[in-house]
Amino acid sequence: MAWTEFTRPRYERNTARYSSDVTDEEWAVVSRLLPGPNPLGRPREVDLRGVWDAIQYIAAAGCAWSLLPKDFPPVSTVRYYFYLWRDSGLLAEINRSLVSLARERDGRQDMPTAGVIDSQSVKTTENTALSGYDAGKRIKGRKRHIMTDTCGNLIALCVHPANIQDRDGAPAVFARLRREAPKLRHVFADGGYAGPKLRRALADIGRWTIEIVKRSDTAQGFEVLPRRWVVERSFAWLGKCRRLAKDWEKTIESAEAWILISHIRRMTRHLARA
Repeated sequence: MAWTEFTRPRYERNTARYSSDVTDEEWAVVSRLLPGPNPLGRPREVDLRGVWDAIQYIAAAGCAWSLLPKDFPPVSTVRYYFYLWRDSGLLAEINRSLVSLARERDGRQDMPTAGVIDSQSVKTTENTALSGYDAGKRIKGRKRHIMTDTCGNLIALCVHPANIQDRDGAPAVFARLRREAPKLRHVFADGGYAGPKLRRALADIGRWTIEIVKRSDTAQGFEVLPRRWVVERSFAWLGKCRRLAKDWEKTIESAEAWILISHIRRMTRHLARA
């Protein structure tokens, strides 16, 4: 994106501390989705905005928990809220609400009816568990399997070892669609999802039609394939967070949580600019 007199003030990060900190407009979007104070027990003394900024800092910088700057809340406090929101499903709920809000703002229905599916193989570290070798990409690690709507907004995801083929890992993503997007019925995919094996696996989960978008045999050089470029752009959006440059997480749950955080970061900025 070229910097012009219009784009520079729109995307410039004017924050008092770090560029990963949320602005007042972004905090107004996400704060209403965070849990309020508990009516029982001691009053909350933790600043949730500071906790949220700390999580955004780790996602953007890709640093370890122990390298969190001292002007944030204590690392133990930030880690506590991260695991609390991960295990309670709050991150998935926030992502679902922001996607619906963005679709309504664009004049669409809050629930998508069509989506695009694809996977991304990434390397892991020696600290991670449940990894495998992707012979096609020649990568030892995990696969990030995501489903987006036709606008590129993340709807459902699943992380699994890289040695699992796309057609074998896709049913886990479709199973989550029943909760995240019950109205979605049509899915665009590449040739890795073709064949009767996936159709038989989906027969016990729900009803979807899968349209395989293939590259023409006569095409030469680069060619933009219909619909499939949408999910590739979504991977590029998520890749702006350095925490996702590699899968550093020991558990699958944390790996999925950081993907949701990266997408929530993008959605809050998108909605705040509007």
